[in-house]
Amino acid sequence: MISRKRVIELARELRKNATPPEKLLWAEMRNRQVCGKKFLRQHPLIYEEDRGRLHFFIADFYCAEYKLVIELDGKIHDKQKYYDRERDLIIERLGLKVLRFKNEETKEMDKLIKKIISQF
Repeated sequence: MISRKRVIELARELRKNATPPEKLLWAEMRNRQVCGKKFLRQHPLIYEEDRGRLHFFIADFYCAEYKLVIELDGKIHDKQKYYDRERDLIIERLGLKVLRFKNEETKEMDKLIKKIISQF
């Protein structure tokens, strides 16, 4: 069983190794640049299930105020659609909303940011 401490370490590692599209989006969202909303990157979503057993996901971006998870999907996600859908359903059961964007959408950042703003 993985510990909370290890999950947090994994999130830190992901922050240090962000993909180019994640870096682009983070540059637009950090420091409350999107409607004054605070976003976190590579944020652990830890929950209990199965008799107290810990499970987790690490969201690419998360806004606690709006319970909004934003995921940027690279090519690998083309091959794991079932896993992503199951993951989204679990996250939604936790009371959060999931927005998914393809990495290529960061090339039209204004459109992507407008889609995010439409959730507020």
